[in-house]
Amino acid sequence: MKILNHDSAVPEHHHHAPRLTRRTLFSAMIPGAILAPHAFPQNAPDMAERFRQMSADFERKGLTEPFKGLTANGNVEPGLFGIHSTGVSTAPVRTAAERFLASLTKEQRDRTMFAVDDPEWRKWMNQHFYVRQGVSFQEMTGSQRDAAFGLLEACLSARGLSLTRDIMRLNETLAELTNDHEFLGEWLYFITVMGKPSASEPWGFQLDGHHAIINYFVLGDQVVMTPFFAGSEPVTATSGKYKGVSILQDEQNRGLDMLLALDQAQRAKAILNPNKTGNYNLTEAFKDNVVLDYAGSHAGDFSQPQRKQLLELIHLYVGNMDDGHARVKMDEVKRHIGRTSFAWIGGCDSSSVYYYRIHSPVILIEFDHQRPANLARFAKDPKMPTRQHIHCVVRTPNGNDYGKDLLRQHYQSHTHA
Repeated sequence: MKILNHDSAVPEHHHHAPRLTRRTLFSAMIPGAILAPHAFPQNAPDMAERFRQMSADFERKGLTEPFKGLTANGNVEPGLFGIHSTGVSTAPVRTAAERFLASLTKEQRDRTMFAVDDPEWRKWMNQHFYVRQGVSFQEMTGSQRDAAFGLLEACLSARGLSLTRDIMRLNETLAELTNDHEFLGEWLYFITVMGKPSASEPWGFQLDGHHAIINYFVLGDQVVMTPFFAGSEPVTATSGKYKGVSILQDEQNRGLDMLLALDQAQRAKAILNPNKTGNYNLTEAFKDNVVLDYAGSHAGDFSQPQRKQLLELIHLYVGNMDDGHARVKMDEVKRHIGRTSFAWIGGCDSSSVYYYRIHSPVILIEFDHQRPANLARFAKDPKMPTRQHIHCVVRTPNGNDYGKDLLRQHYQSHTHA
């Protein structure tokens, strides 16, 4: 594998999505991150050009395949996602999006708005170097920023908004620690809008930046908020402007609690490998078509208390959506709880680093303690994962990331010019 970036190192894209099974999971391990060369601000113009080239390269390779979606065996399972009324209004999100667009200049709107089926949906990346489209918080006026945060407030729960805002703050902490305010910082997050905000036609928006990605698709009163990415390095600020800010501790600790709640036989099935030495997330940027089986311990064999605990862990992630649509999604998750698996890589004590995955036909969640990246020079062992660098990903398998299955069904039943 060729290391092409300096956050979570990403392997070269293959034309055919690899099948990632229990046996092949370890051979697919992503190698460690390397120290970011952007620690030298005087090279910013050259670095910006290099980053543009790297971004274009990732897009070209990553979008070679048409979108299919994550699958367990290479085939999309049909009939999982239907168009229906949820009874939860999306009017607040639509109004907030209209207010945000109205706050922009014509030039800003022209580079922020895309067609609802534009490939721009799939052009997101966690890495800080990625060249993004749309309008950034950095260039926004105060009133535009207020409108942008109003959009996030309308679509996220209080917890989800706090998480997103704190990720942005911790990116400022990272800029302070690396003395790089050119490519890192609190306001380097971009918004694009796909389609026109509508009560009946499909539309959505994307927030894209380092360690924070929200894809938010709307059709009527239905919402799909995946792919969703949350992470940080560091996850706790011990100095600087935002000293004391800390994120993803519940996701970390309650994941371990879930493993420890399993009996000996269940835990033996869940633990794919007791040792974690690399990065294991499999469904980050440009991995829309990964084939990934249901590995680990199966919730169909769990007791009712164990199932309840697993659902509460899933809700930590789903609950970043507004409360109403989170309930709708959790109802969907509950219908498939018997087909949900829980897998683990790493240790199981209070100081361990680990990866865990929750996987069902309708949701996939990955949590990963990552190797040091931008802070590698400060690490005791830059090759080993740390609790100060976390990546979390939420996906909708079987073709409905970005709401694409709902969009497909909408096009089948509606004539569009």
